Amino acid sequence: MTDTTGPGRSWLLRLVIAFAFAQGAVSMARPAVSYRALALGADERAIGVITGVYALLPLFAAVPLGRRTDHGRCAPLLPLGVVLIAGGCALSGRAGSLTAMAAWSGVMGLGHLCFVIGAQSIVARQSAPAEQDRNFGHFTIGASLGQLIGPIAAGYLISERDGAMARTSALALLVAAAVAAVSFGSLWRIEHRTAPAARRAPPGDKVPVGRILRARGVPAGIFISLAVLSATDILTAYLPVVGEHRGIAPATIGLLLSLRAAATIACRLVMTPMLRVLGRPLLLTVTCLLAGLLCAGIALPVPVGALGVMLAVLGFCLGVGQPLSMTTVVQAAPAAARSTALALRLTGNRLGQVAAPASAGLVAGVAGSAAPFVMLGALLLAAAGLGARGGRGRPSAGGQDALAPDVPARPRLNRNPT
Repeated sequence: MTDTTGPGRSWLLRLVIAFAFAQGAVSMARPAVSYRALALGADERAIGVITGVYALLPLFAAVPLGRRTDHGRCAPLLPLGVVLIAGGCALSGRAGSLTAMAAWSGVMGLGHLCFVIGAQSIVARQSAPAEQDRNFGHFTIGASLGQLIGPIAAGYLISERDGAMARTSALALLVAAAVAAVSFGSLWRIEHRTAPAARRAPPGDKVPVGRILRARGVPAGIFISLAVLSATDILTAYLPVVGEHRGIAPATIGLLLSLRAAATIACRLVMTPMLRVLGRPLLLTVTCLLAGLLCAGIALPVPVGALGVMLAVLGFCLGVGQPLSMTTVVQAAPAAARSTALALRLTGNRLGQVAAPASAGLVAGVAGSAAPFVMLGALLLAAAGLGARGGRGRPSAGGQDALAPDVPARPRLNRNPT
């Protein structure tokens, strides 16, 4: 029996499109916020505070939002997230003080969190277990597209010539708000009105956070996601510094970073056949292991051509961790707390976005600009170890084993997510 009130077979495509615009707006706004703050007289410490507020403020909202989504519909979080992203971008462009910039940066981060929790929960709820790896992989293509195009658009709009940075950075933030608003066009009828009862928590059921974190597979999924996201963030922040020390032009560094993002998109397009050949535990282990070795290799003084090859392979490997960690957490968590588990995963990501750059800065100050890449290599090797260990043992009580090889699910009523 098929649910005839659902959003149709195009729901995932429309969700990917909406996510691409929302993520593109955020990826465009974040460098524009830094440039706007510099134009208002910010120093490096103030930039760090403004950047930190983006990641820290949503930490307090993640678990309550996840619990609300476990017991209700996911779709309302999407337009709320878009409104907060667009509002944060536009008001950052109009802000006249660093305090206001920090506040609106936090609003933007909260909007991004709302959108991502709602969107990930929709994918988890409307995908059969055997389809979750594929659907999460396709979903994260939207993020990769936004991360690829957003910074390029910001760089095109922002100019330092003739003291124009204040005006052009404000313009970039207003354009980012408009880009976020485009997401509304893809959000209609994106969620089933009547989700299967087995995929929605009964009202009043509240699984303790400690129990969620003790479910075998959840800590591994959170750590793998944190490691991969930290690698992406620090790579973006510190590759220009390495390039400056090695005499690599900024335009070439930008091209190398775009190559990394494009390789991540390519990885997610071929996720399904890779899973079919290797299975989730081995694929996570191998890609994290290779990514760790390649990150450490960036610390070596290799030629630009070799660096480009390393970054392309690294981008491909990093493309695996985020979508598969989503499936890992969803399938390991108790059925009544899957959205909360996804929120905890996002909380780990935000903590990583705060702690990893701070740690990288300390390491770089002591051992040089290439040292953070060695630190990232160690972090990813630890993630590979967790992926390998998580593939052994019996399934957890929360559902099917989060890191077990995929097996076809038994036929059941309403299995079709469309």
